[in-house]
This record gives sequence, C-alpha cells and structure tokens, in this order.
Amino acid sequence: LRPPPAPTPAASPPQDQPSQAAEPPPPAKDLFDAAAAPEAESDLFGAAGLEQDAPRPLADRLRPTKLSEVVGQDHLLAKGAPLRRMLDAGRLSSLVLWGPPGVGKTTIARLLAKDAHLEFEQISAIFSGVADLRKVFERAKARRAAGKGTLLFVDEIHRFNKAQQDSFLPHVESGGITLVGATTENPSFELNAALLSRAQVFTLNRLDDAALELLLKRAEKEEARDLPLTEEARELMRNMADGDGRFMLNLAEEIFAEPEGRAPIEPKELAVIVQRRAPVYDKSDESHYNLASALQKSIRGSDVDAALYWAARMVVGGEDPKFIFRRLIVVASEDVGNADPQALPLAIAAKDAYEFLGQPEGEIALGQLVTYLATAPKSNRAYVAFHNAKAAAKETGSLMPPMHAVNAPTKLMKQLGYHKGYEYDHDAEDGFAGLNYFPEAMPRRKFYQPSQYGFDKEIAKRLDYWDRKRREKSGS
Repeated sequence: LRPPPAPTPAASPPQDQPSQAAEPPPPAKDLFDAAAAPEAESDLFGAAGLEQDAPRPLADRLRPTKLSEVVGQDHLLAKGAPLRRMLDAGRLSSLVLWGPPGVGKTTIARLLAKDAHLEFEQISAIFSGVADLRKVFERAKARRAAGKGTLLFVDEIHRFNKAQQDSFLPHVESGGITLVGATTENPSFELNAALLSRAQVFTLNRLDDAALELLLKRAEKEEARDLPLTEEARELMRNMADGDGRFMLNLAEEIFAEPEGRAPIEPKELAVIVQRRAPVYDKSDESHYNLASALQKSIRGSDVDAALYWAARMVVGGEDPKFIFRRLIVVASEDVGNADPQALPLAIAAKDAYEFLGQPEGEIALGQLVTYLATAPKSNRAYVAFHNAKAAAKETGSLMPPMHAVNAPTKLMKQLGYHKGYEYDHDAEDGFAGLNYFPEAMPRRKFYQPSQYGFDKEIAKRLDYWDRKRREKSGS
C-alpha cells in the first residue's frame, strides 16, 4: 500500500505583492475621546499663532501673575477674605464672579487654578455649545482618572441657556470640575437656581480711582517712561475708564504711542486722541433698574443734586424718556403724596410738556420735575394706607356694605331694607351725618394716618375734626 500523498503547501504570494489577508482596521476614534482631543489652548495669543516673544498688548503684559497683584478686589483676595480663606484651607469650591467689565474676573480665575494646582480650561458662552462642553467634560474626566483636577472657567456664563447651564450640574456635584463662571449680569436673574445653589457668588468691585492710578504706574514702569499727561488730563483719563482696568490700559497704550519728548497732553487734546467712552448703561440689563432705583431713592431722600445726576445719567445713557417719567410719576404719588398734592399733576404736566417739546427743550421740564419732587415735603402715608386697606380686603372676603350705603332701585330691594337709614350729608347739620360705612360685621379700621409734613398736616386736622363729629353723632 502506498501512503497517502502529503498535502500540497499553498503557494506563497510573490514578495512584491501584498498579502490578501487584510490588516485589522484601526479602532475608530471617538469624537469625544480624551486621548484624541487636544488640550484646549488657554493662552489666547498662543491660540492665535503668536510666539511667546511676539508683541503683546500692554494689558496682557501687565496681567498679574499672582493674586496679591490683583488690584481693587481686596475684599475677596486679601488675607482673611473669602477666596483667600478657600485657598488657604485647600478647598476651592465652584463659584460665580459677578462684576463689571475689566475688573479682573478672567485673571482671578487663572490664578485660582494656579494656586489650587488645577488644570485651567477656558470657554466662552458666546462661542461654545453643548458639543464643546462635552469635550471639556471628557478631558476633565481623563485628568481626574490621572489624579489631576480641572478648573473650568466659563466667560459670559449668563449667555448659556437653561439646558446648557444644567449640563454643568452632574460634573460639579461629582467633583469632575471646579466651575468658575464670570458674568456682568445679576446672577439672580440670569442663572438657574439649581446652578446657583451649587456655586457661591462673589461680587467684584468696579475699580476705584486709586486702583486705576496704580495700573497707570505699573504701565509707566513697564514702558520705562511716564505718560505725557498733565495732572488734569491724567484725572480725566481715569474718569474715562469708568472703573474698567483693561480699558484704562488700552487708553494708556494709545498715549504711549505718541512721540516721545512731546509736550504734556491737556484734557481737551486727550479727548481728541482717544474717543470718549460711552457710560456703562444697557436699557435691557440690571443697570437700567439700578439707576432708576438710585433716582427714586435720591428724591425720597430729598437729595436734589444726586437726583439730578441720576436722571442725567439715564438721559445720557439713552434711556427712554417715557420710562423716566413713569418712574417720576410713581415718585410723585408714592413718596411725595398728599404732603404736596401738586406734585402729581405737575408730574403729568411735565410728561406732557416733554412729549410736546421733544428734545432737547423737553429736558427742561424733566429737570424742573426732578427738582420739584426732590425738594417737596414727603409723605408715603396714602401709599401705605391703600396697601393696608388691600390687605384688609383680602382678609375679610366678600362682606356686604351696610344697608344704608347701598341703593334700592327696585321695590323688592326697598322691602329688604336696602338704603334704609341713609342720611344725605349735604342736608345734615354741619354737612356731616356721621354714618359708619364699614361692613356691619367688620369693626372700624384706621388705615390712613397722615404725617405732620406739608399738606399732610392740614389733612390730619380734617380727619381729627371728622372723627370727633362722628363720635358725637354716634353718642360714643
């Protein structure tokens, strides 16, 4: 017997021909894979492709490198202040930095991350969406697995909608990120209650004159020369900055661009070199109501000059005159009231005069009204009286008026006693019948108690007279 033939080996492919067996495909990359996603570039100039030694704006060159260099925010950063205590205790919680532009919100967030040894990630709510947030959260998750924490700084956080704000919640709660949001808007109105309950709100101050002057001195040290300004122009420059440090340094950079050795710049020339900044006032945001509140409180406090200032701020800021006059009409009734009964008709007349005259003559009527209201005697007793009467009305339900206070147009109503006992005051002795017009089931209440100021004093005398006559008529 012959042994079975050995199997013929398969022919190997030529060396220059690829094997038919395909290489296994590379694993698909997850769009949000932490390993595939590059770290977000936190340096704005690096992101723009600028080298470290490339020219940088003065404001960026003077950016503080430690928290002790931040100006104007000692109430948060000085020894014993809230943020400093957090860092000293080694626990930095999520927070919201609320303040006007150019006061150091971004800088503080960067330095908090540095001092707390956290990776700094920055996004802007204006340019970012949910997909961007997912990438950030994935990178933070990967860092956390490697033992590194993440501080996520969200600029203009109030511009995120509710769903986007909600997306932070599980990551804040789990400790995956330490959230630091920056906003120029009142967080109470612009941020979700759920997010606010998980983040402390810290208010940053508008930079005062001393803080702005310190920035100017740092700028002069950086440039190794003094700003060519007279003292008056230097003061004007600080006023033009309006509490915004970044804007102040940008102004300084424009002045440094002037030829060296030139004569000091006077205020009038300064206004030509740099365009004057418009006041920080947005009719749609909180400042709209802040200035209106300041105007009303100034009038209530009889501070006529401050009242004129706040009214002028609203006008210069572009406020709708109708809104200003509506507020002043409220003041005439609520705060001046019956202490000067002419205040309300004058407020209506001033509003009508403004509408008739238009700009700029109509502002004369506005100024007259503000000065009249601020210098008038004040009484809110009519306002308080009606407020108390409304509270009593809600308490007592639907009590019927007394029978003598209702008409009896039908025979049946007369039979039921409607209008019975009514006395016509004009026919009564002294023109006063002294009837009680409260519901029978309700004891008399004294809602209106005039003050002793202005015409209120005369009204108080009248009330005393009617009360005395009413007691005489009722025999009590």
